[in-house]
Amino acid sequence: MDWVETTGKSIDEATDRALAHLGVHRDDAEVEVLEEPKAGLFGRVRGEARVRARVRPSGPRPKRSRRSGGREDRPRAGAGRTDKPRAPRAEAESPRKEREKSAGGNRRPQEGAVKTAPRSEKSPLKEDTMAEGISLAEQGSIAKEFLVGLLASMNIQAEISVKELDEETVELSVNANPPTELGVLVGPRGTTLQALQEVTRTVVQSKSPARTDRILVDVAQYRERRVAALGRFAQQVAGEVVETGEERALEPMSAADRKAVHDALTENADVVTRSEGDDPRRFVVVAPS
Repeated sequence: MDWVETTGKSIDEATDRALAHLGVHRDDAEVEVLEEPKAGLFGRVRGEARVRARVRPSGPRPKRSRRSGGREDRPRAGAGRTDKPRAPRAEAESPRKEREKSAGGNRRPQEGAVKTAPRSEKSPLKEDTMAEGISLAEQGSIAKEFLVGLLASMNIQAEISVKELDEETVELSVNANPPTELGVLVGPRGTTLQALQEVTRTVVQSKSPARTDRILVDVAQYRERRVAALGRFAQQVAGEVVETGEERALEPMSAADRKAVHDALTENADVVTRSEGDDPRRFVVVAPS
């Protein structure tokens, strides 16, 4: 997956936004800091932090594998010629050794080289196929097939729609009428939904080890409603922080929820936000600016 660049009032905020955009845990992403905010007068911060992130590759890069594969095959053939313990083998296999000498003495290395040649010819073809991966539409189809089977096993009647949000993001929406029976797929504060999304992405990744794009799963528009609720909550907390002049630490949240809080307060000049702690106990702090 290509790099995704995000900005924020702090490096933590920019990082949270990048992780939320990718839909992965911090340990599953590579993050690079491109620019840090600068300190201004009276302790105020000027400019924004800018980072870039991408999903950590799940396996070796095809080109690197092709080079290393070739190097591993060639030394094996050579090792038979240079490292073969001739003295010890002479006693146990003297008749065979005599026959090899009469035939030219180089039969074994030649046979070893012939055996490695077919592997080196087939390897690039396999790696080229892995490098191509599968299209975003095919990934969406695999994810939908998995969700359809999962819902059927749970006796849940629902419709699943697939929508490509951009060139590297596909969203699968699960909806039912009435939507009440879908609550089991959401769980407390969306924890079950987050797990469902990770499992779906893992299934797709198993079918495309070379590349997996961003897979999002939503149930009954939960994510949209969650973002709106977190935005209202963040504004309420910001008002209390400004009134008391004391910063406030929120409860631990997922990367997506932290991003929603950062986004809700990014235009509020009276407060600043930052993230602290380690996942899954990472949380947002709202402080006076």
